[in-house]
Amino acid sequence: MSALNLDDFAHLIERPDGGVRRDAEERRARLAVPPGALGRLDELGEWLAGAQAQVPVRPIRQARLVLFAGDHGVAELGVSARPAGGTKDLVRAVLEGASPAAVLARGAGAQLRVVDMAVDCDPGELPEEVTRHRVRRGSGRIDVEDALTAEEAEAAFRAGMAVADEEADAGTDLVVLGDLSVGGTTAASTLVAALCGTDASVVTGRGGARIDDLAWMRKCAAIRDALRRARPVLGDQLELLATVGGADLTAITGFLLQSAVRRTPVILDGVVSAACALVAQRVAFRAPDWWLAGQASGEPAQAKALDRIALNPLLDHGVTAGEGTGALLALPLVQAAAALAAELPVHD
Repeated sequence: MSALNLDDFAHLIERPDGGVRRDAEERRARLAVPPGALGRLDELGEWLAGAQAQVPVRPIRQARLVLFAGDHGVAELGVSARPAGGTKDLVRAVLEGASPAAVLARGAGAQLRVVDMAVDCDPGELPEEVTRHRVRRGSGRIDVEDALTAEEAEAAFRAGMAVADEEADAGTDLVVLGDLSVGGTTAASTLVAALCGTDASVVTGRGGARIDDLAWMRKCAAIRDALRRARPVLGDQLELLATVGGADLTAITGFLLQSAVRRTPVILDGVVSAACALVAQRVAFRAPDWWLAGQASGEPAQAKALDRIALNPLLDHGVTAGEGTGALLALPLVQAAAALAAELPVHD
């Protein structure tokens, strides 16, 4: 479809260092704290040791919340509780520090970055550092047309890769990944249904801002129609993203794969990042070893995607706000695991 060869990722991405992880397990056995007493924190510490390729692990010092933003044409059908084209308001709330994600990021000491891929507003309404990767103004209505052209899909994918490289080069040691979108869960659910071979009704959820029964039926119908368009292109992941994804979802997929290349661990948030992770797994089967699932959002498509990837969410608190909030809630848990693994003394 393009000059971008996704097959390269399967060769470029390596698993975290298994030998180092075994060294971390041996070190854990020499701690005064009894085996099993720290529960899943032990597993997280060993995972981090493999990702960092060192024992003891380094504490998490430069966590970053990265939010990819975009509007989706399918929102015109009334599939979301938010108004179509409303993503710019979500972006502004985050940038002003007035959203749940902004508050949680501050509390966890995580820097915040918003990447506009397809927000439906004039670029001048947002800061230049937010809009510099934008591919288009809103993605196409996936029930009747492609979300992106082939050229836009490649540009969005490469933008995601570029952001991953920028974060790795800046010393970011853990990424909390989320999205800002209206209509994004509809596109994400379509991707999950297509890749898992399920019907629209199986993956259609209520979204971050809960929708009523009529909106749910409209959403289900939109996903059903988009699925018909997705199935013929299942063999080409970039074409699949162009057909029923969107600029933000395509960028997130590129970001996840390049982060794995750069050995940067990532905490996934909700159904959008889970759907992109499922696409990325199809590209490179070792990539999920670099990811954690932050929390269960209650979206059926997220549960199906995470099950297929074999990721078990760290938390389940019923948080549906999106915007990275679920993954941010898991960040202190990962920070705690790193601190314990790094600082608890061993006994010879």
